Amino acid sequence: MKRNRLFQAAITAAVAVAAVAAISPRFVVASDHDDGETGTKARNVNLTDLYVFREKDQNPAAQDGDLILVMNTNPRSVARQQYFFNPNARYEFHISHAANQESIPTGKDDIVLRYEFSQPKANNQQEFRLTTLANGKVLSVNGGKTTPLAPDPNAAPIVNRMTVSGRYVETFAGLREDPFFFDVEQFFRVRAGLAKIGPSVGFRPASQALDFAKGYNVNAIVARVPRPVLRNGTTTTVFDVWETISVRDPRNGKYTQVERLGRPGINEGLVITNDFLNAFNSIPPTADLTPAAAPVRAEAKTVLMALGNSDQRANFLLGAFLPDVMRIDTSIPSGYVSAANSKGSPIAGRLLLDDTIDQTLNVLSNGAVPSDNVSYNGTGSNPAQGHQPLARQFPYLAVPN
Repeated sequence: MKRNRLFQAAITAAVAVAAVAAISPRFVVASDHDDGETGTKARNVNLTDLYVFREKDQNPAAQDGDLILVMNTNPRSVARQQYFFNPNARYEFHISHAANQESIPTGKDDIVLRYEFSQPKANNQQEFRLTTLANGKVLSVNGGKTTPLAPDPNAAPIVNRMTVSGRYVETFAGLREDPFFFDVEQFFRVRAGLAKIGPSVGFRPASQALDFAKGYNVNAIVARVPRPVLRNGTTTTVFDVWETISVRDPRNGKYTQVERLGRPGINEGLVITNDFLNAFNSIPPTADLTPAAAPVRAEAKTVLMALGNSDQRANFLLGAFLPDVMRIDTSIPSGYVSAANSKGSPIAGRLLLDDTIDQTLNVLSNGAVPSDNVSYNGTGSNPAQGHQPLARQFPYLAVPN
């Protein structure tokens, strides 16, 4: 499930209705941490998370000036099983320059990091091509290799070093443990009760809460990018980041976007109608303010008010997160709720251990629901919680299960 979409779903899924008529139903498929596989969208083109942070905020020993971008896909990858990136897809990080913390996101592709993968080889390794684009023009094309699942999960990962604009960009691609933590099952019970379509319940205590991502892996693309590469000759210090997956139609060779993710959360957290969720994944941030999105916003607002928000506060929350991008001001420490602009939008990216669910629940319920009682490390007394320690070095995500 896509995480802070208690924030974002109220907003970003609202744009979906604007594109419904224009998008072929064959490619309209819902997205979340795990919305299941369909005939047109396999699990390996299903996004789970986006993380963006200054590397020194994750690792004080790291070189100053580098950003880490993390794209996780392929939810529910079970332990000790090899999974692959889709060779018929493009996995892309999109970066646009923001004038300052307060500026409205443009959704413009100032920089794009595009990853395309080969068919798996006999040793379970895939080759990949990284195409870096600036304002739609190719800056560089580099090649790399994935890290296959090894008998020893602690074996050194393959870190591919590539040159972009005279600087090194490094990429890891392969399986790592899913770092997300959330009692998803209970969340839907809570939401149903608040929406008056089920019994009224709260979250389970920490001793009973179930972390649905525990023990699972994801396919991860982790990029270490020097800020000058993202600036591309400008003095920009604030960036808007989002990620997409597009799938090639074998009949005509054209790519169609089937997944999109900016801020963390739960895309279906506040939007119940599946068609709205489906279409959202097929549109760019530039469509997020489309007037035709009003029906979806209305549905999200209803759920927000069921959470106990006033009409005024619901409108404020709806207006804080469009267009749907993850903003990071690189002049301040990273952290999902460590800083916000005057509109209430987070502006400091997202670290791997940020508890975005607790932060989101607390804000959207105006303090009434402070936590789902799940943490990354778990409680020790509850075997249904707890993840492996993060790696101390790049690519930082924990080794695969």
